[in-house]
Order: sequence, then structure tokens, then C-alpha cells
Amino acid sequence: MTAVKPGVRHQTDASVGPMDRVRDWFANGGLKDRAVLLLTLIILLVVVLSILDAAGQTSGEFNSDYLASTLIAYVPLALLAIAELFVITSGRGGIDLSVGSMVSLSGIVFAMLFQQAGLPMVVSIVLAVVFGALLGAVNGFLSAYLGFPPLIATLATFYGYRSIALVVSEQRPISGPEISEFYNAAKAIELPLIGQSLPLVPLGVFTFLLPVAVVAWFVLNRTAYGRSLYAIGTNDTAAQWAGIDTRRTRMGAFVAAGAISGLVGVYTVAQFASARPDAGTSGSGMALPAITIAVLGGVAITGGIGKLSGVLLAALLIVWLNASILLVVPGNDGAQAQLLALGLVLLGAALFGQLSLRRRRLTPVPPVTGAVPAVRSQ
Repeated sequence: MTAVKPGVRHQTDASVGPMDRVRDWFANGGLKDRAVLLLTLIILLVVVLSILDAAGQTSGEFNSDYLASTLIAYVPLALLAIAELFVITSGRGGIDLSVGSMVSLSGIVFAMLFQQAGLPMVVSIVLAVVFGALLGAVNGFLSAYLGFPPLIATLATFYGYRSIALVVSEQRPISGPEISEFYNAAKAIELPLIGQSLPLVPLGVFTFLLPVAVVAWFVLNRTAYGRSLYAIGTNDTAAQWAGIDTRRTRMGAFVAAGAISGLVGVYTVAQFASARPDAGTSGSGMALPAITIAVLGGVAITGGIGKLSGVLLAALLIVWLNASILLVVPGNDGAQAQLLALGLVLLGAALFGQLSLRRRRLTPVPPVTGAVPAVRSQ
């Protein structure tokens, strides 16, 4: 005899219509999955803006070309949110407020190597990423080995790296012929074969974001380091008893965040066709939006929980939300409305995360039945 869950209709009932299926899906917690929830919000945003555009309530045209053009801002924010995914998942208050300063300083170093020292582009990129990793290692050493709270340690390095970037560059952007040509790395391109029917897509999506996303997914889901990172974020003491070097693992998260920030620094040089000492810190900076995106994407601020898919979708939602606000509220008021929306989204994401965590703790664990499989030694 097959048990039927409450609220679930029998599959053989021919009278079940599409609306009934949607209602059953909601009743069974279809929106509990963060990726599904974010995808639903993205679709809802596009539908609402399309309606407003058709009603003539937007200051510009809202179409696929406009959405595709905003992806140039999606690349750095998504990359830095991945960086925060590593750090926050490591637990014990893990957070990195210095990613924006590392972006600025790494961009300046890249421009000095590529434009002023005349090094080949690939060598300059690699050295800029390594330099970013070293900056992240300083954060990791202060937090993991010296015991400084990550909030304090990265706030201190935020000021330090920002100051060094301004002093080294003499508070002026670095530009030149080579860097102007490097702008091609961020320009929009037509996709091969199917590009004629699709809008132009920024090249950085394929050359910067996708490779990092693939590597990050592999590290988090298919390596011993990824399992160790989730373990120390979930329970630091239990991870130590399991033989995990918690300090080295936690420092590795900061190093990864620094390396990704270094790559974003290179991308911003291509994006602005110059190396700006305030590229990652002007305005509200890049760190707070990146943290907001990570939390919105389902990364638990307590550590141990977080998925790459949620982070990428959350970044897309934030970028398109900001772009939509500028269409509805043009001018400086729109920029202020973006900050308000970012704060509200962060509060909503934190509240949703707390409710999900509480529900998970209250969910009874089913009893284990049958034979317990033998543990295979390594």
C-alpha cells in the first residue's frame, strides 16, 4: 500500500490541471530551494519590468539587449561573491571586507607590470592574481593563525590596501596604449553560430567568470579541501577531532578570495580601460554588494552552508534589479534607491536564512534502518 502525503494529489488523477499542480508544488515547499526561489524572483522581475515598459513607465527601453549589456557589471560582482562564498563558508565569523581594496591594488599592480614595465599580458595577469593571493594570505594569517576576528582583520587591511593603492598610483589612474587595447577583453561579442538571434554578451562572462565558476564548483564539491571547508564551517571542534587542519583550511579560503579579487582587479582594468586606484572602493565599494549577494544566494553567515548556483543566481538578480531601478527611477534618486533595495534584500535574505536554518533544526531525523554500511579506510 502506497502512502499519500497530505497536500499531494494522486498522480493518476486525470482531473489534475496545471494550476492544481502549481498549487501542490508550492504546498510541498518548492520554494524552499534557494536556487528555485531566486530563479522565480528573476522571472518575476523581468515580467514586472516588461509590463512597466509596455505601459510607458520606464525611462528607457527594457529588452534583452539592455539586460545583456548589464552583464558587464555582473562579472566582477559574481566573482567577488564567489570569493565571499569561500570565506563565509569557513565559519567562525568568516567575512572579507577587503576584497574591494584588493581589487584596486591588484589592478594597479597589473597596470604597472603590463603598461609601465612592459611585461607580456599573460605574465602580468598571473602575477596580479598571485599578488592578490598574497594579500588574501595576509588576511588568512591574521584571522586563522593570530586569532583576529575576520571582521576586524579585513577591515584593517581594507584601509591598508586602499591606502597603498592610492599612494603607489599617486592617486591617478594608470592608462596607456596597451591598456586601451586590453579593453577588448571586456567588450561585448556576438556568440558563434547562434549569435545573430541573440544580444551581444560581454566577453568577460566566458574568459573570467565561467572558468572561475567551474574551478570553484570543482574545488567545493569534488575535492578533500572542499569537504574540509564545509566541515570547519559546520563544527570547528568536530573537524579538529576528525584530523582536519582547521587553520590551514581557513587560511586557504582567504587565499582563494584574494586570488579571485586579483583577477577581478585585472577585469576592472579592461572594463574601465585604465587602472583606477578606487576601482573597488568608490561609492559603497564592491565588498558590501558581494557579501549581500553571497547571503542572498544561500550562504549561511554562520558558515558550513552555501552553493555556487545560488550565488550566481543571486548576483544576476541584484544586477538586473539595479538596472531595473535605474529605468524606473532615473538619475541620482535611482542610485539612492539601489542602496535602499540592497539593504532590504540583505535583510530579507538574512531573515529567510534564519527561518530555513530553524526549520532544518526542527525537522526530525528519520531513524536508520537496515544494516549499517562498513566504513572503508582511506
